[in-house]
Amino acid sequence: MNSAADIWASVVPLLKHELTDTAISTWFVGVRALEMDGNRLVITHPEAFKANIIRTRYLDLLKKTLYELFAADIDIIVLTPEEAAKYQSRGPAENANILMGSEEYTFDRFVVGNSNKFAYNAARAVADAPGKSYNPLFLYGESGLGKTHLLYAIFHAIQRSHPEFEIIYIKGDEFTNELNEAIRLHSTDAFRQKYRDKDLLLVDDIQFIAGKDATQEEFFNTFNNLYEAGKQIVLTSDRPPSEMNRLEDRLRTRFEWGLMADIQPPDYETRCAIIKDKAILLGLNMPPDIIEYIAHNITSNVRQLEGSLKKLMAYRDLLGDDLDDVTASRAIRELIQSADELTPSAEIILDETAKFYGLDAKVLLGSSRKANIVLARQVSMFIVRSMTNMSLPEMGKFYGMHHTTVMHSVEKIETALKTDKGLSDIIKDIKANINSRTY
Repeated sequence: MNSAADIWASVVPLLKHELTDTAISTWFVGVRALEMDGNRLVITHPEAFKANIIRTRYLDLLKKTLYELFAADIDIIVLTPEEAAKYQSRGPAENANILMGSEEYTFDRFVVGNSNKFAYNAARAVADAPGKSYNPLFLYGESGLGKTHLLYAIFHAIQRSHPEFEIIYIKGDEFTNELNEAIRLHSTDAFRQKYRDKDLLLVDDIQFIAGKDATQEEFFNTFNNLYEAGKQIVLTSDRPPSEMNRLEDRLRTRFEWGLMADIQPPDYETRCAIIKDKAILLGLNMPPDIIEYIAHNITSNVRQLEGSLKKLMAYRDLLGDDLDDVTASRAIRELIQSADELTPSAEIILDETAKFYGLDAKVLLGSSRKANIVLARQVSMFIVRSMTNMSLPEMGKFYGMHHTTVMHSVEKIETALKTDKGLSDIIKDIKANINSRTY
């Protein structure tokens, strides 16, 4: 599967396992894949109404289906015809603005509570006076608590108040991938101009640049260039700079120059307010007892709250079920497992290890004996062994090799960890990235 069209052609048959023929013919006939850009699939529908339905009702299902295909998290962007026309007429640097999400992700749609009020107010201050209030603004917290929502909200607010601003959004791992490609194509000057000639730089998941020497060097210079020019920088991460073990001290210092704001899991009242707000957005009439039931059972993650509502909508629309306690219990059954029951899959571990080393996850399942690939493969085996309940034979089957080879690889990392502090920090960072995906 090389083209976006090929990928979408593989997605549709898998949707038939989850949706009725009527649902597929109603909402997905006419969908066209525009581009597969790194870990992001961009699709469009010729009818704006149906594009918005797919965006609000079926995004989680599409992401789940793409995960089944790639054994990795793939973002999916759904564009209306108007957005698609803009996307196809503009270059990659400008398209980041189109892909910043719909108007759903604004300050008005962000539910404020005790757990996120400080971060919200800081983001509003930056949006009101970019480059003057807090620079950089560093938002951190566990996955699914609203960091990216605030990042998008800043984008939308500044775009409205300063339409002349050049704004760019990038994820930490994508910054690394773009830099590597620029080095390969001898186009680093164009790469630098793309990021340094902007009024607002938004970087999501900045933790992924830690431990990558060339990326950190490039980002250090980009940061300095923008900061000295009085341009606003906003960064998000799943942890504070002090806990990024492989981050260079000079970058850690700069990330702490401005304002750091953490976001904690929402309290009960805030969870209820989030559920009400999301239900209105999705067109669900939620009885108070169902809102309270969900708020009591899903306690740590905003995305899980929204996911439970979308499941309720699916049960109502596709099965004709009433919104009652039984239906709510079915909808959130998989989301309310206790933390000690949540174990990362070998696929997630493999993906995060490969991402850290700048490799394709499939390479780690191959037979390459290149030193960097062998090390990454062995590290992934060590982490699988330490974070999951997989037996050595099961791991051997997963990696396509004899279980004794897996055992020797694990033992080799265990021995190296006794003397190699750098390797220990790498594994801590990779485990932190894995934990941010399993909540």
